[in-house]
Amino acid sequence: MATTTETLKQGLPYRPCVGIMLLDRDGRVFVARRRDTPDGWQMPQGGIDPGETARQAAFRELKEEIGTDRAEFLAEAPETVRYDLPDHLVGKVWGGRYRGQEQRWVALRFLGTDGEIDIETEHPEFDAWRWSAPDRVLAEIVPFKRDVYATVLAAFASLLGRG
Repeated sequence: MATTTETLKQGLPYRPCVGIMLLDRDGRVFVARRRDTPDGWQMPQGGIDPGETARQAAFRELKEEIGTDRAEFLAEAPETVRYDLPDHLVGKVWGGRYRGQEQRWVALRFLGTDGEIDIETEHPEFDAWRWSAPDRVLAEIVPFKRDVYATVLAAFASLLGRG
């Protein structure tokens, strides 16, 4: 028999979302720690607005979350990736309207300087950030997103660790 949370999830759609693998010139990955989740490191991500492409959403979200969109487009992952929220978050985030996210991932190369990154944005989501070696990213990510990040790292493997 399905639990109440499983039943709720079954009735909810996935949130259309873009994920951004932002790389520095050495092929390291930008990760930031969420203000609302201790040790909750992630790559920038956010909803795709109606009529917006994944690429457009990526640059908008980058500006909203890290204060700069100085980057160049490198690639878009060939497939969307889905994840379900953990049970304790279902009905609590995104106004309770979604069971998880369906993400389009894009890879961007950061063209600015570290001094241009400012996570104290109008609606700050992060309290810390760093460039991470690709082989460390999975260990830093919240557990319910690890499968997604493994898929993303594999999709963009040819872009990583250039330096």
